[in-house]
Amino acid sequence: MTSAAFDTEIQDVDGALHGPWRQPRQMLHAQTYDSHASIHDDATAQKLGFKGGTIEGPTHFSQFAPLCVRLWGDAWFESGCISAHYRNAAYEGEEVQAVVEKPALGARYAAIRMIKRDGTEILRGSASLGSDAAPSALDIRLTELKPLTDAVILRDVTIGMTTAQQTVRMDMDQHMGDLYPFSLAQKLKVITEPSPFYSSGDTPWRRAIIPMEMLSVLFQHTSKKDGLPVKGPAVGLFADQEIRVVKGPLFVGEDYSVQREVVAMSGSKRTESLWVRTEVRDASQTLVATMLLNLATLKESYGPYQAEHAALYGSSV
Repeated sequence: MTSAAFDTEIQDVDGALHGPWRQPRQMLHAQTYDSHASIHDDATAQKLGFKGGTIEGPTHFSQFAPLCVRLWGDAWFESGCISAHYRNAAYEGEEVQAVVEKPALGARYAAIRMIKRDGTEILRGSASLGSDAAPSALDIRLTELKPLTDAVILRDVTIGMTTAQQTVRMDMDQHMGDLYPFSLAQKLKVITEPSPFYSSGDTPWRRAIIPMEMLSVLFQHTSKKDGLPVKGPAVGLFADQEIRVVKGPLFVGEDYSVQREVVAMSGSKRTESLWVRTEVRDASQTLVATMLLNLATLKESYGPYQAEHAALYGSSV
């Protein structure tokens, strides 16, 4: 008999499961890409109007895992999905709480949210189980996007562009590179919801599994090799993200291949957004997981933005 996945204290309040208040750790202070610091660096973030280096969005996914296991059992690790729109930044030292609305008996879909002590909403979205669940939060959001106009940073990108397959792997002590300057072992020392499933073979699958928040790292850490023609250097942030396990769990120390496709582009007054879907396959080329990511690039962080916009479209912004 294997250990239980979590011993997290969960409260059932007014039709929703509430996890404990947690203080996620910021592990991306030293993150670099395009030879410069990122939104997770205090100085860079403050220049762009943030209070400091932000907690990376998928860090919050760990707090939902015990709640989803309470609803759906260990099947969550085999075919679970979190689909989230990030609404506000969280910073190290702040307390946040995961909340999952209880679905009807037998249902495989639940609304989720994460809040700060003052009620500020960090993210909103859905959790679901299996391929026959209702459309996810980002499935719906994709149908509501306004197409990007007057693109500058993304002007050379087209919907349908695909990348070459890359092999990715996560060993326990593997340093995950400039984008993720830490190892799984280091993450497990500070993860908000520890589990024996993440570090030993005492699991229903007889192998250690990769936490959902670290699936984002596994899928994304080689993304700078994709070669998509995005203008830079510029600073981006995760604005929407969905991780869906199709045939899991995914295991520590196993090779997977990833391939990405541009599925949408959108924008706001401050950002240009690239929506990319990643497909993840095992050694037999079986689809085991997908990730949908909206990487929103801050226009003001791209030095030539104003001049290039004027040259392209005949006006400044």
